[in-house]
Amino acid sequence: MGCILTADELFIGLKKLTSEERNKFFILIANNAFRDDNYSHEEIFGHLKNEKFTAHESAEYLEVSIATFRRLVQSGKLKPTEEMGRNQLFSTQNLKAFKKIYKAYG
Repeated sequence: MGCILTADELFIGLKKLTSEERNKFFILIANNAFRDDNYSHEEIFGHLKNEKFTAHESAEYLEVSIATFRRLVQSGKLKPTEEMGRNQLFSTQNLKAFKKIYKAYG
């Protein structure tokens, strides 16, 4: 049977590690925490449901360059939901819908 630590005990233990060992620990967590590709969109992005993304964040979310993103906006394929001065904001719901179509038909 394994030892079960509380969060406080784990934190205290982490503080005792050298910085090199702490780095290895967090790399190990990062490499193993996201191995399962079966996460739903809602599990990953659900907390962002009502957020608005900047153009750069939107491009990153859509996995396109900012130049490609700007062309999509300029062509009317994507429309900002809000404009603040020169800045445009895009709803996550619209981006999610667009990403499904864009990835399917590329």
